[in-house]
Amino acid sequence: MGLLSNRIERSSLKPGDHIYSWRTAYIYAHHGIYVGDNKVIHFTRRGQEVGTGTVLDALLVSSGPNRSLVPCPTCVPAGQGHGVVSSCLDCFLAGGILYRFEYSVSPALFLAKARGGTCTLAVSDPDDVVVHRAKYLLDNGFGCYNVFKNNCEDFAIYCKTGLLVLDHSTMGQSGQAVSIIGGPLAAVLSTPLRLVTTNVYGMVATAIGVYCASRYAADIGMRRDVVKVPVEELTRRLATGTLQVLEPSLPPLPAPCS
Repeated sequence: MGLLSNRIERSSLKPGDHIYSWRTAYIYAHHGIYVGDNKVIHFTRRGQEVGTGTVLDALLVSSGPNRSLVPCPTCVPAGQGHGVVSSCLDCFLAGGILYRFEYSVSPALFLAKARGGTCTLAVSDPDDVVVHRAKYLLDNGFGCYNVFKNNCEDFAIYCKTGLLVLDHSTMGQSGQAVSIIGGPLAAVLSTPLRLVTTNVYGMVATAIGVYCASRYAADIGMRRDVVKVPVEELTRRLATGTLQVLEPSLPPLPAPCS
């Protein structure tokens, strides 16, 4: 892996790795946790998605295993479950290239990777803890799928860090969701410069600065609206609907899917 790409070979995979593969013409990527034995646990739509209500919903249909006409002999057929599934690596990649998400990157490297959803400043927990969380959620679910607030990248980041954004009126952990929204937002915020200058370079520089600042502030390693939630506690609250405030200063978790 390097500055320009997180692409890796299969031979370098180890249990606990957060991996991803780009889909939909590199607009969106699908993320999961490699747990060994050629298996990946990942969070899918599975008919439960709470979408954006816009054309983006049609573009972001990326979260799911390969739907080949020939059933995979090693994967359990997809059903209408809670959305967390286990697939073989080939089905997870769906013909795409294998990449590994990076943790504990420096601020300089984070900002140098202009595309969100590839790295974070947050620190990963030990690999055995990561695998335990993924397998536990495979049995118990991860709540409702939402493109911007609770997607496959949010799932993988939670498995790696145990950190959860509690306020579901805001963006989730997903860096790629921040990038999708942050680009247009930066352009809008820089537009007022046209009233005072015709220097296109100044407007571009401002837009880039706003975009980078929004990505940095929204990264899971920088946010203050997160808490460390044990996976057993998370799934218990999802199952019972008792998602009350975990800390007095933070808003409640969302209600479970109906």
